Amino acid sequence: MNLPAAFEDKMIKLLGEEEYRRYLDCFNEPRHYGLRVNTAKIPVEDFVKIAPWPLKPVPWIRNGFYYDGEQVQPAKHPYYYAGLYYLQEPSAMTPADRLPVEPGDRVLDVCAAPGGKATELGAKLNGSGMLAANDLSNSRAKGLLKNIELMGIGNVLVLSEEPGKLIPYFTEYFDKILIDAPCSGEGMFRKDRKMIRAWEEHGPAFFAKIQRSIITQAAQMLKPGGMILYSTCTFSPEENEQTIEYLLQEYPEFELCEIEGYEGFSNGIPEASVSGDERLRRTVRIFPHRMEGEGHFLALLKKGGKAPAGVDVGKADRQPVPSRKRALPDELCEFLSGVDREFDAARFDIRSDKVYYMPEGLPALNGVRFLRTGLFIGELKKRRFEPSQAFAMNLKKEEYRACIDLSASDARVVRYLKGETLDVSDLVSAKEKGWHLVCVDGYPLGFGKLAGQTLKNKYLPGWRWQSS
Repeated sequence: MNLPAAFEDKMIKLLGEEEYRRYLDCFNEPRHYGLRVNTAKIPVEDFVKIAPWPLKPVPWIRNGFYYDGEQVQPAKHPYYYAGLYYLQEPSAMTPADRLPVEPGDRVLDVCAAPGGKATELGAKLNGSGMLAANDLSNSRAKGLLKNIELMGIGNVLVLSEEPGKLIPYFTEYFDKILIDAPCSGEGMFRKDRKMIRAWEEHGPAFFAKIQRSIITQAAQMLKPGGMILYSTCTFSPEENEQTIEYLLQEYPEFELCEIEGYEGFSNGIPEASVSGDERLRRTVRIFPHRMEGEGHFLALLKKGGKAPAGVDVGKADRQPVPSRKRALPDELCEFLSGVDREFDAARFDIRSDKVYYMPEGLPALNGVRFLRTGLFIGELKKRRFEPSQAFAMNLKKEEYRACIDLSASDARVVRYLKGETLDVSDLVSAKEKGWHLVCVDGYPLGFGKLAGQTLKNKYLPGWRWQSS
């Protein structure tokens, strides 16, 4: 393994020569493949019972598992298309797991694409509060949106902005913030050798400036008493301990919190900072030769002060999104009559005939680039309503009146995911018609429209199963 000399020198200083050799030895070991159960859709114990392949628990992640990526392809199984799990490197599961999100929180994921951490934060919210998922890259934000919708997260705002531009709209607004910062990627060298060349083009000094900007911008959007989880996938002290040191100097009201430990976790290294601040031992380093995962760094911080009870401490002049006063269209009401869920009519927002169900307490976002506000319910089309793929994934089978439930072994499941019309005469009567929710083993995949025991496929074209 040919590693840059500057990187080798730094790692020897961090680890010592003997342990550095053990680190180099792990480059000859196979990579680790991870799968995180989406608890927004299925409890962990239920997924273990139906898992199509052998799984081994990731011991420090309650809903994380290893699988044999050389033998199985979880992304080519109907359960993946049902959003029952997200494929994620095991160490990368740690930041969202260790940020203590509670139902009802307002949560911001600052650098959210492709969505592995954002979808876990959304699952923790359990349908309440609000998840704002942001990524500066518009193309990456589109992939982020798909993953959020696939996982069935509806109480969401998907943004594509430079974080500093969000401050006027969300000053001291969020209860929890996650920053999985863009970094030099040293912790991924073992998994992806292309990262070495990228490191040589843009090393730690380049990313440290970006990280300091992002973390101080995020600090301004956090409520007093709120918490930030900062993480990277690098070993660089400039990007890790020194970035946290910078925040503590600029915003002394922050304090470092203990992170729930695991026997393979390593303490942060105060000696790697400029000031030698002993508080930095509360941060966590994950080294790939000490654990079955790639390299990572985490720091959990709490903002001092406490918001007055019942008071939104955001900008005093911030105005909420105005509720739409007009009555809901009859065709929408007719469709929703078949949904066993309570809706607040004031939270529906209809724009250009598209129907959204908005999170509570969302500020007006004039001038902000966003891809989605709320749950996209569907579209009004010439006095009829067509439900969306996002709404299908947000539903549970028992919430919808008309379902077609197929076994994962039924060939029609893959045919549905490929966009084909299905004969379902063995499952429905000749009298049945209209929108049906297609499920696999009780978990929704999407909608179809039934006529004459034939199901017209309404699975979203951009999501369809691609033959390998």
